Amino acid sequence: MIQILILWLINAVAVYATAHLLGGIHVKSFGAAIIVALILGLVNAIVRPVLVFLSIPFIIVTLGLFLLVINALMLQLSASLVNGFSIDSFWWAVAGSLVISLISWVLGSFLMP
Repeated sequence: MIQILILWLINAVAVYATAHLLGGIHVKSFGAAIIVALILGLVNAIVRPVLVFLSIPFIIVTLGLFLLVINALMLQLSASLVNGFSIDSFWWAVAGSLVISLISWVLGSFLMP
């Protein structure tokens, strides 16, 4: 249970940091970032597997690059569900998904046992 909370906070910090690093992603407060991290986790657990399964041919043809599109769409879906979090365009969502993943990976490697 503690590990889930730590991962949730790591993702919230990643979302908050990404909003400050990239000009096209906006978050009003750290509280909004916590809600975005929760919604993003739920979207990635429920919607993303279905989209990945349905887009397997595109993933194979693009050698996995289509997964970047899916990640960006999941981030945009989260932005549409949370007040206080917005993304200016699809390309900012692609960049944001990459930065969030990178920051989460770095923080998780230091903080998770």
